Amino acid sequence: MTTSKKLICCLAFSGLVTLFPHAAQAATDDDKKFLVTAAQSDVNEIKLSQLAEQKAANPAVKSFAQKMVTEHKKMSASMKPFAESWGLTAPTDLDDDHKDEYKKLSGLSGADFDKEYMDAMVSDHSKALDLFTDEAKDTKDAKFKTAVLKGKTIVAAHKNMAYDLKKKL
Repeated sequence: MTTSKKLICCLAFSGLVTLFPHAAQAATDDDKKFLVTAAQSDVNEIKLSQLAEQKAANPAVKSFAQKMVTEHKKMSASMKPFAESWGLTAPTDLDDDHKDEYKKLSGLSGADFDKEYMDAMVSDHSKALDLFTDEAKDTKDAKFKTAVLKGKTIVAAHKNMAYDLKKKL
């Protein structure tokens, strides 16, 4: 290949890279680690909240649990394309800490259940918000950053709702 043809090919490729920056941006190990952690968090919130839909005594706690199931399923679905394109497999069950929490919650009822569930929701969403905040600052993938910022907004709202509801119990 002549030098001029090589130069034309390089220029054409660099033009494509600027038109499609997400295609040229490989996921970092930190992006992948965050995504796995966020997916696990969604599974944890969904499963604990499904239990709360059944067991919560306070109608506001039951309503909160329903909202958590719906919104964490949506968040999980919004992150799925990234996981698939990065070759990651989403978790399907609770992590060990949340298996213990699920077992604990299963043995409670009434106001005791409601308080323990809301404590877990405040704690989990506080940790998740920190993770989303860090990832939003660190990721270089523009499309992923947009999804992370949207998730951060949702998690912050969940944390605030959980905290406000916990104070009322």
